Amino acid sequence: MVKIGYHASHEQFKPSELLKYVQLAEQVGFTHALSSDHFHPWTEQQGQSGFAWSWLGAAMQATNLSYRVVCAPGQRYHPAIIAQASATLAEMFPDRFWITAGSGQALNETITGDKWPIKSDRNTRLKECVDIMRSLWAGETVTHRGLVCVEEAKLYSRPDTPPLIIGAAVTAKTAEWLGSWADGLITISRPPDQLKEVVDAFCRGGGAGKPMLLKVQLSYDRDETAARQKAHEQWRSNIFENVLMTELQSPRQFEVAGQFVQPHELDGSVRISADPQQHIDWLRQDIELGFSELLLHNVNREQQQFIEVFGEKVLPALQPVSVG
Repeated sequence: MVKIGYHASHEQFKPSELLKYVQLAEQVGFTHALSSDHFHPWTEQQGQSGFAWSWLGAAMQATNLSYRVVCAPGQRYHPAIIAQASATLAEMFPDRFWITAGSGQALNETITGDKWPIKSDRNTRLKECVDIMRSLWAGETVTHRGLVCVEEAKLYSRPDTPPLIIGAAVTAKTAEWLGSWADGLITISRPPDQLKEVVDAFCRGGGAGKPMLLKVQLSYDRDETAARQKAHEQWRSNIFENVLMTELQSPRQFEVAGQFVQPHELDGSVRISADPQQHIDWLRQDIELGFSELLLHNVNREQQQFIEVFGEKVLPALQPVSVG
């Protein structure tokens, strides 16, 4: 059965609000949650950026949902620290926590003052970090010198089952590369032909049979005009190609990039509709592509309405659908 999750967007809401939203999401039938992990919001208008790792401990205690967190080890976070944080959550809450690991964005990672590497080096660094984390979870004493360095590190508190590391990919090229080493794939929603390219590339690279997760960016409101307007207010700076999204360094830069985006231009990146049946139809297309987890991000601020309506009308319609 397909698993439906709620996306906790730390850039848009206070941590205390997000805690209430995941509790409500569980009450109406969501089974999973995806947490972002930012230092800065995308724009000043979004205006929040709580620390995901503190929040995760509270959220996992307050609900029985399974959690995934977006993470970019290697610059802002040392991989040994992420390995320790993940091991602690996985030990306290067995089989409820996975990492979704990517190469990151300058918006969050350049706060260290270190050079922002080119994409190929970021990928190499990510793979080094993944190998380090897996070795630490296996109980090994790790020394490593490369794009990241580790000296005689050993984890003493480890879970019986380490968390899966789900590779994050936006492009087909990255998806094919991570198919060989990641435990699964996570990508973002876009038109079906583009999604299929990413899925096919992941499978071609060695990912066939591994779990595939989709972060679904949508905007729901009772009125179509309101759904579009509110998506434009919150998410117009987030629709650009990945080469731009990973290189801009401040919320102000994202605001400048998005100032000329018109509401109709969001359609390729955000699924905008006031009709729950339309959202059901879109999500069924995702299931047909092979995604086993759909993590729904309502990009506007109307979270309670979204959770309640989707819990009543959308989630029940998807539960009978089996995935291969």
